Amino acid sequence: MRKSAALLISLLLLALSCPLAGQSADRGPSASGPTILKTDHKISPEADLLAEVRQQIIASYQPRPSSDPVLLIRAPDTKRRPVFLAKISDSSFRNKLSARSAIILDAKTGQEIYSHNPDRPGQPASTIKVLTSLIAMDYLKNNALVPVSNRAASMPRSKIYLRKDKSYYANDLINAVLLASANDASVALAENIAGSESGFAKLMTRKAEELGANKTICKTASGLTAKGQQTTARDLATIFGKAMKHQEFANRMKLIKTKTSYGKTLRSHNKALWQISGTQGGKTGYTWAAKQTYVGKFSRNGEEIIIALLGSRNMWNDIARLVDYGFSKKYELRVADRDGNKTNSQQESSSLESALVVLTDSKKTEKL
Repeated sequence: MRKSAALLISLLLLALSCPLAGQSADRGPSASGPTILKTDHKISPEADLLAEVRQQIIASYQPRPSSDPVLLIRAPDTKRRPVFLAKISDSSFRNKLSARSAIILDAKTGQEIYSHNPDRPGQPASTIKVLTSLIAMDYLKNNALVPVSNRAASMPRSKIYLRKDKSYYANDLINAVLLASANDASVALAENIAGSESGFAKLMTRKAEELGANKTICKTASGLTAKGQQTTARDLATIFGKAMKHQEFANRMKLIKTKTSYGKTLRSHNKALWQISGTQGGKTGYTWAAKQTYVGKFSRNGEEIIIALLGSRNMWNDIARLVDYGFSKKYELRVADRDGNKTNSQQESSSLESALVVLTDSKKTEKL
C-alpha cells in the first residue's frame, strides 16, 4: 500500500509539472519578462530572407548623396489654385446711390469700371460749363477784355454780379465760371466769342463731339434748363477726362479759391477738394430739372479715375461712395492682373525647366 501511494503521488506531481513547462515555452510578447534565446538558437532560412528584405527597405530611405543634385520642378499639368477676390456686388452698391445715372472710368485708359444708366440723357446743369471754359481758353487770351451785356448781367444765380456795360479780364471770368459757377460770366464769354449765347451753344455741341461725347446737345452756355439740351454721365466723364489733359484747365480746377484782378475772392463749389482724398478737380451743377450733377477726377496710389453722375438727391454722399468704390475695383483689377501675369510667368518658367535634365556634374543640357 505504501508503494502504491508513493507511485500515485509521483504520477500526480508529474502531471502537474507538464502544463507549467508548456506555458513557459509559449510565452509571447504579452509576457511581463523578456524572452532570452540561448546561444545555440538557430534562425530559419525564412527569417534570414525577411531580415535581408528589411535591410533593403531601410537602405532605400537613406538620403541621397550631396554630390547628386536634385532639380525640383512642378509638373506642367499641376493646376494652380485660382485667386478668389472678395468682390463687391454692383447691384448692392447701386442701392446705396441716389443718382439716376452714374459712371466710373479709368482716367488713363478710359476703361469703364462701374456704371448704371450711363447713357440715359438728362439736363447737365452747370457741369456743362466745362465746355464753356474750354472754348473760352482756346479763343481768348487771359488779358482779353470782355464786355458785359444787360442780358449777361441779368442772369440768375449763381453769379458774381457783373455790372452791365463794364469789361472784365477773360482770366477772371473763366475762373468765375469754373470755381463760382457764375452764369453771368458764362453768358458774357459766350456773347463775346460767338456774338450770341445760342451761337456759342453750337460751338459747345461741336466741341463735345470732338471730345467723343456724341449724345451731348448744348442750348445754353450756363447749363440752365433749356428744351432739347442734354448730356449723359458717360459723355460728361469723357469730356472731363479730355479736359483735364489741358494743363491750364487742370490748374484752374485745383484752385480752392482765388482773387480776381479787381479784388473779388472766388471760392470753388467743389467741396470734394477739401473733403475727399485724392481730388484733382471737379465741376458741380444743380437745377430743379437736372437735380444735382457732378463730374470730377481723383487720384490715389498711382491710380486715376473719373466719375460723373446725373440726377442725384444726395450728391456728396454719392461722390464719396463712387470714389471709394472706384478705387476698390481698381485694386481688385490690379491684383487679378498681377496674379495672372505671375501665373503666366511661372508657366513659362516651368516649361523652360522641364526641358532640362540634371547631370551628376551639376551641368544642364537640353533634352534631345
